[in-house]
Amino acid sequence: MTEQAPTDAAAQAPLKLDVPQDVLDHFAKLGVEPSTFSGGTLGDKMAIRVVEASGDRVVGTMPVEGNQQPYGLLHGGASAALAETLGSVAAMLHAGPGRYAVGVDLNVTHHRSATSGLVTGVATAVFKGRTAATYEIAITDDTGRRITSCRLTCALRDL
Repeated sequence: MTEQAPTDAAAQAPLKLDVPQDVLDHFAKLGVEPSTFSGGTLGDKMAIRVVEASGDRVVGTMPVEGNQQPYGLLHGGASAALAETLGSVAAMLHAGPGRYAVGVDLNVTHHRSATSGLVTGVATAVFKGRTAATYEIAITDDTGRRITSCRLTCALRDL
């Protein structure tokens, strides 16, 4: 399996998530802005940006700087947050109108470290059912080397 980082044009283009209106309305009642589908307040703090999104594949980026542990390496929890964000957005888009997704299982394996630059996560559908969806998320560094492999399963629920 290969992962591709977004092109410069894709990274600069505004994202249009095709979020069902009833999902937006439901979360608007809770004070949630549509931009939070890129990770909410945690995603904002970590500078997670979704650059491509569908129920089959979601691509996002996150800077290493500001998301490091005390030794200067990308924090493993930051990689996990990126993975869960991307997989959850994909599952929510797959779930469709009147439904939303919640993560129920996350597995993260760290292969190598990143100390600078931007990491890119690509969430790819493994299983898309009626009540659950599973995604494999590959996180790579600026050179395209895989640094983390993740698997996320989300439960799909009615609003």
